[in-house]
Amino acid sequence: MRRVGAVIGVLVTVMSVGGMVRLAAPAVSAQSGVRAQLAFIRDALGGGAAEDAQRSFPEGYFFLHALYGLTWVDVGRREPVGQRAEALREARWALDRLDTPQGRAPFSATLTPSYGIFYAGWTNWLRGGVLSLQPADRRDAREAERFAADSAGIGRAFDAAGTPYLEAYPGQAWPVDSTVAMASLRLHDVLLPARFGATADRWLAGVRSRLDPATGLLPHRVDPGTGAPAEVARGTSQSMITRFLFEIDPAFGRAQYLRFRDLFVTRPLGLGPAVREFPLGTDGAGDVDSGPLVFGASLSATVVTIGAARVQGDLGLATALAGYGDLVGFPASTPWTRRYGFGLVPVGDAFIVWSKASSGWVGRPAEAPPRALPLWWPVPLVLVLATLGLAPWLGWARRVRSRLGLGSWLGRARRA
Repeated sequence: MRRVGAVIGVLVTVMSVGGMVRLAAPAVSAQSGVRAQLAFIRDALGGGAAEDAQRSFPEGYFFLHALYGLTWVDVGRREPVGQRAEALREARWALDRLDTPQGRAPFSATLTPSYGIFYAGWTNWLRGGVLSLQPADRRDAREAERFAADSAGIGRAFDAAGTPYLEAYPGQAWPVDSTVAMASLRLHDVLLPARFGATADRWLAGVRSRLDPATGLLPHRVDPGTGAPAEVARGTSQSMITRFLFEIDPAFGRAQYLRFRDLFVTRPLGLGPAVREFPLGTDGAGDVDSGPLVFGASLSATVVTIGAARVQGDLGLATALAGYGDLVGFPASTPWTRRYGFGLVPVGDAFIVWSKASSGWVGRPAEAPPRALPLWWPVPLVLVLATLGLAPWLGWARRVRSRLGLGSWLGRARRA
């Protein structure tokens, strides 16, 4: 039993030390780690992971392919133009999977734009990303024409609507989906001759007049006919909205991000940072989007906020969230791949790697925002880990002290 206890003690100590290392490691900047995660996701897609994800939630197939392709775009944009072939190939492969009956299956062709703003917006954003990997004088003409045509369709839909928030499904509208689509129009105007400036200005005016009165943020869900708030702002959508709103209007996007940070970023039990699903002072139940809530925090919102923080230039918060995620996310690596949560939910890995690789495609922040966390935030976690690492050896230390007579020697020394 002593041997078993010793083995357990060694494992606990090693895990504690490893946890402290993860807190200090730059979990959001290692391109090799991003590529290793992408290798795992590619293997998982080949094994039917997208079809499995589709059985769990309506956009499972779509999101797993879309995030895989978007991450490759981010990887490629960091490479010299002549070294983007792999990123371009993989991003195109993912886009092709979205442009199929299976990719469009959950969505309705009767909506405007066709298949709804969720499908149209995310697909157009990825299509623009593929185009951005190509030098302007060597772009694939058919890809440029398709991006221009799809952008025009989205622009017409926004111009004709009496609300800034278009339907993703019949009778259902979420502001986050329209935010992604509007960001794709801004990307169009960077890559191709500009044409959607007035559309974006009208959209922003409509958004500002329909903010959630309880938080001053974009609401989670709205009335599809009027765009009036129907549900309070929530972490799962705000983390995504602030990622893309900065691409549309940097000043408004920064203001919304700072408000989101104030209301949603928390430190459960005074330990690592996390993102609440509901704003401070409000409680609610988790759902398929947020996942189960732990002390009010949503794992999915926390992961996506890493990407929002990176785009906003808030590397302090992005690093803290990613480091804490590496501590509690059970990461496992091989020489070729990396996965979280034992690789049981590949769509979760897709959100993680996309968030860690995220960068602004339309613009860059002029300056970093004020710090969200104190510099000493890891100290309580380090103390907890150190205590756990030392605890298995306290009994052994007492036995050694007793055998050496140190206890009686110290007692005599004190009496003397």
